[in-house]
Amino acid sequence: MAGKIKRQIDAIIIAVSKNNQTLINITKTKLVLKGLNPDKFNDQSPDDPMILEKLNLIATEFGVKTEIN
Repeated sequence: MAGKIKRQIDAIIIAVSKNNQTLINITKTKLVLKGLNPDKFNDQSPDDPMILEKLNLIATEFGVKTEIN
């Protein structure tokens, strides 16, 4: 199922920022600095297990629990 990466990124951004636009921008910048550009992924992006694992680690670092399977 394609798009899992995009959904995971969106879940992290929403959980961290709580829909505050400034925090959304900061969170996206932090993701870029960690090697994941959120704008690079869309709903048709193939699911790469390595990227999904990296997103799980980032979510843990941010103190966020995501439920994307």
